[in-house]
Formats: sequence, C-alpha cells, structure tokens
Amino acid sequence: MSQGDKSKYTAEQKRKAEHIEEGYEKRGVPAPEAERRAWATVNKQDGGGKKGGSGHD
Repeated sequence: MSQGDKSKYTAEQKRKAEHIEEGYEKRGVPAPEAERRAWATVNKQDGGGKKGGSGHD
C-alpha cells in the first residue's frame, strides 16, 4: 500500500493514476515504484488533490 492519504483526490485523478501505474508496470517497473511515479505524475499535472471554494480551477 502506498504512503499518504488519497482521500483528497477526485475519482478522475484516482483513475488517471491507476492508468499511469498500469502503463509503467507493462514496461517492467516494479509495482511500488510504478505507483509512486503515477501519483507524482498526477500531482504534477493536476497540482495535487481536490480544489475547493472560489478562486480555484
């Protein structure tokens, strides 16, 4: 299981991370490393978890 609380992420972000992780695993990256890279990619693309309130995109 990965470290960190993933409850702040949207369902779309979770699906995206899963898809990215599968791609890494198909290329031979070990599962823990694939998961770490996938979440790092989602964070970089989306800026982290859910955004709330006014002024956030």
